[in-house]
Amino acid sequence: PRMCGSLPIPLLDFSQNLHFQPISANHPSLQMAIVACCKVCTMGRVIVHLHGRAKNASFRASISEYANRLSSSGVSLVEHRNKTDPKTYLKEISDKYPGHSMILLQESGEELDSVQYSERLKRWSMQRNDTHLVVGPPGGFALMGIEYESLSLGKITLPHELAAVVLLEQLYRASTIIKGLPYHRP
Repeated sequence: PRMCGSLPIPLLDFSQNLHFQPISANHPSLQMAIVACCKVCTMGRVIVHLHGRAKNASFRASISEYANRLSSSGVSLVEHRNKTDPKTYLKEISDKYPGHSMILLQESGEELDSVQYSERLKRWSMQRNDTHLVVGPPGGFALMGIEYESLSLGKITLPHELAAVVLLEQLYRASTIIKGLPYHRP
C-alpha cells in the first residue's frame, strides 16, 4: 500500500460499485476530515539558514536562483543578521524551532555525495519536524557546534557565501534525482 509518513493509505478498488453521498464543501465533517488529514500527513520542510546576506553580487544571484528552483521542493531560505556571533545565531534558531533537527555545515561534518544528499532530502521531507541546515558565519562555529549533527562540503575551506551556493546546488541536484529529472549525470 502507499504510505503517508508511517500510515498506510488504502487503495480503492473502483471495479466495485461504490456509492458516494455528495456533501457540500462547507459541511463540518468534510472540514474536519481535511484538517485531520493535513495533521497526519504533514511533511517536513528543509530550511537553509544563512548568516547574513551575501555581499558578492554573483553569490547573491546564485543563492537566489537555487532558492527559487527549490521552493517547489519544500526547501526554503532564511537570511539572518550578519552581525550576530555564532553562539547567538545558533540560539536564535534553536529557540525559534524547538524540537526540530539542526544540522550545521562544518569542515568536520559528514561528507555526502549527490545521491546520498537525495536520500537525506527524501528522509528529511518525510519527517514530521523541519530540518534546519545552518551555514555558519565566516569564522565557523568552533566548539559551539559540537553538540549538533553536522555535514561537510569537503575538506577545503570555503567562504560561507560560496558554501551556501554549493549547499543549495546540491539540494537542487538532490531534488532532481528524487524527481527523476536529467540534471544529475552519474
